[in-house]
Amino acid sequence: MAEFRIDHLGIAVRDLDKARMFYELLGMQVGPSEEVVHEQVRAAMIQTGESRIELLEPLGEDSVIGRFLDRRGEGLHHVALQVDDIADVFAEMKVAGMRLVSDALNIGAGGQLYFFVHPSSTGGVLIEICQSAEVVA
Repeated sequence: MAEFRIDHLGIAVRDLDKARMFYELLGMQVGPSEEVVHEQVRAAMIQTGESRIELLEPLGEDSVIGRFLDRRGEGLHHVALQVDDIADVFAEMKVAGMRLVSDALNIGAGGQLYFFVHPSSTGGVLIEICQSAEVVA
């Protein structure tokens, strides 16, 4: 059985620069923004102890985050859980019949491997399973 840790909470925002001001006002260090082109998103990470907050701004209205904002407005988009062997977890989820958002592992911000488990398989929360880029290398 894999060991899971909370890696980050993904928060959808309309304006990343405006959103980062709140966290900076609290004295938190917001990392540089990074575009993840295949997801059509600009992201910035905020370290919070052992976990992080990921601010997600859409690069287009028809992106996943753009559609999320149109339907639900700003707020919590997903919970990311980190594992050390994402390939095993991905295979286990497929065998168990979990509804996955994609059929393959993806590479995201910071070089992390990831995949999403659809909310219909998780009790209503979009779950991202990820593996640190350090473990991938």
